[in-house]
Amino acid sequence: MDLPENFTNKMSELLGTNEAHAFFETYNHHRAFGLRANPLKISSNVLAKSTPFLLEQIPFCPNGFYYKESDAPGKHPFHQAGVYYIQEPSAMFVAQTLNPQPGERVLDLCAAPGGKSTQLAGIMNNTGLLISNEPYPKRARILSENIERMGVANAIITNEMPERLAHYFPGYFDKILVDAPCSGEGMFRKDPEAMQYWSPQHVAECASLQAQILEQAYVMLRTDGILVYSTCTFSPEEDEQMIDAFLEKHPDLELLPIDKTAGVADGRPEWSDTKRSELSRTARLWPHKLRGEGHFAAKLCKRGDASTCKQSTASSVKENLLKDYRVFENSTLTKKLTGLFHFIGNQLFLLPDGCPNIDKLKIVRAGLHLGEQKKNRFEPNHALALALSVESFNNQMPLTYSGKEWDQYLRGETLPLNDSRKGWTVVTIDGFPLGWGKAAAGTLKNFYPKGLRRRGLK
Repeated sequence: MDLPENFTNKMSELLGTNEAHAFFETYNHHRAFGLRANPLKISSNVLAKSTPFLLEQIPFCPNGFYYKESDAPGKHPFHQAGVYYIQEPSAMFVAQTLNPQPGERVLDLCAAPGGKSTQLAGIMNNTGLLISNEPYPKRARILSENIERMGVANAIITNEMPERLAHYFPGYFDKILVDAPCSGEGMFRKDPEAMQYWSPQHVAECASLQAQILEQAYVMLRTDGILVYSTCTFSPEEDEQMIDAFLEKHPDLELLPIDKTAGVADGRPEWSDTKRSELSRTARLWPHKLRGEGHFAAKLCKRGDASTCKQSTASSVKENLLKDYRVFENSTLTKKLTGLFHFIGNQLFLLPDGCPNIDKLKIVRAGLHLGEQKKNRFEPNHALALALSVESFNNQMPLTYSGKEWDQYLRGETLPLNDSRKGWTVVTIDGFPLGWGKAAAGTLKNFYPKGLRRRGLK
């Protein structure tokens, strides 16, 4: 690879002759490919037995696997069913480091495209509150699509700048992830285009933005709350030096140790301004020390008092407004959904338990999108099919990977039925919901979303 000269000079000076040689040698090798089992739908053990892929456990992520590029998991219908998430292996380390617990309030402040948010939701077992924020509308829509595909029901997707969220949620969150926008040095092998944007000035601009984002995250963290900061760059200005300055500004922050296994290395205190020894508690993932790209992570605890303001809890709509939904539910689902029902226009959502009032925020997705209230009828959303287990549906059309009908379904084609059933039917692939169809007159009308059709397929 034709690496930027300023970058190679910088890394040679930082690493020294021997380590720099091992580091640069990785650019002559193919990168590793990874996917992560979605625990909301499948265990990692079952996944390993359920696909034709040659999977190998990623040692620093319990649900993560290396796969061969030729396996092409994006073309398998399990991808569309949200059974797994395709993700760069080193990136899986970050959410695992935050380790949110079921029922907690968690913020993913820079969440697109959604790999870390979907991993957080899985660790939380779809409970508690996950606010996944992305400031840029186009990227927020991609985030929303991935949240939907993975069957995540406890996430509120917001499209806000960090300072506006900080004004709304002071001292509110138990856990915060800041996967900061960065100069992307760690992704040069995965995304060579990132080299075109790299320069020392770009590194400095990223560091300035990261410092601002961290300040907003600090405001939103409760007392004894945990913040994980991560980047996909090697730059000390964005890594150790960023955390060093953050600790200097906020003495109430404690830098916590991070469990490191399988080649995950300590941070480099000598690359910081103060040379404080505890910076070795941060983690660096190097491509010459493990099978993955470059990442950095730091874990901090806020020991000081946090300013807070009381948040009102969202209220559920009155039951009489759910009449058409309940008619649909009674005929289509095997169980009654309960919780906080919320309309945005004619779209009905089921909010996470304990969800705060979100009326003043720019919302892209408010929990589980149930569907649309139309005139005297209710039409389910694709998200509802993907969020429930196969046992939750009265009518099912089971397809298998060995057959051809799943490809026809994902292309938007009408499917023949061998019975006289009527009404909403969930289409499944080897026991995992793929989406909706509507049965009538011996055929299944296809309701797979038009924007998703043929995506990632042959």
